[in-house]
Amino acid sequence: MNRPPIALSIAGTDPSGGAGIHADLKAFAARGAFGTTVITALVAQNTHGVSRVYPIHDDFVADQFDAVLGDMPVDATKSGMLASRSLVELVVDRRRSGSLGFYTVDPVMVATSGHRLLEASAVDAVRELLLPVADLITPNLPEAALLLGDDVAEAASPPEMVRQARELVSRGAGAVLLKGGHAPQGDVVDVLVTGSGEVSQFIHRRVATPNTHGTGCTLSAAITAEVAKLLHQGAGNALDAGLFHEAVASALDYVSRAIESAAEWRISLQPEGAHGPVDHQVDLRRA
Repeated sequence: MNRPPIALSIAGTDPSGGAGIHADLKAFAARGAFGTTVITALVAQNTHGVSRVYPIHDDFVADQFDAVLGDMPVDATKSGMLASRSLVELVVDRRRSGSLGFYTVDPVMVATSGHRLLEASAVDAVRELLLPVADLITPNLPEAALLLGDDVAEAASPPEMVRQARELVSRGAGAVLLKGGHAPQGDVVDVLVTGSGEVSQFIHRRVATPNTHGTGCTLSAAITAEVAKLLHQGAGNALDAGLFHEAVASALDYVSRAIESAAEWRISLQPEGAHGPVDHQVDLRRA
């Protein structure tokens, strides 16, 4: 096919460039996919947190879907911030139409600053409607607890993470990558459980840095780009033959490099309490 792999991000904005749509487009480009977007909310945020969220009307979100999907063959899609139940339902409808390709859900619920990015009424919709139509979900420990109906995250030991991921798979997700970055110490352990029951663990050195803004967005976008490349190359079912495992491993390695490269950055004019971005262009800089 005389075109690049095409990836779609469904998410909110980040004018400071570290998370949301802005991070997704950077990660898509860094991993070799052509990025497209459907914007769900305009978010005023920076390295110190979210100050305001301006929702986009559902009918305009639908128009964006029509503009992209009616014109381009999307190989893989990720969704991030879906602020309301009606937006969750809209995305589920588009997913069921079969036009999103491989679908990754990053269940964005609460910003690092503590600002809630998902209406309380929408949490059940994510659990009951969105999770069952996802090929992959990528929750961190607090998000997994919310999806499982708990108020706080369970202990972060790898066996407990496997149990939680298996429970989420049993509720309909095609696969679950449970991220261990919120564990208090030690190496970062991420656990992947697929619908066929395969379990993989990925271990990376924990980098002591406040610059972790947008890591979840970046990771889910990187995985989406890697899968888009596989499908564009005719790999068929991206969950077969170890290809999916390789895509996840490649994306995790990229994010680890991006965190390490930006560990000493001082982006903010007020560095005290700031959480800067990762280095999405790490491989380009090293090259």
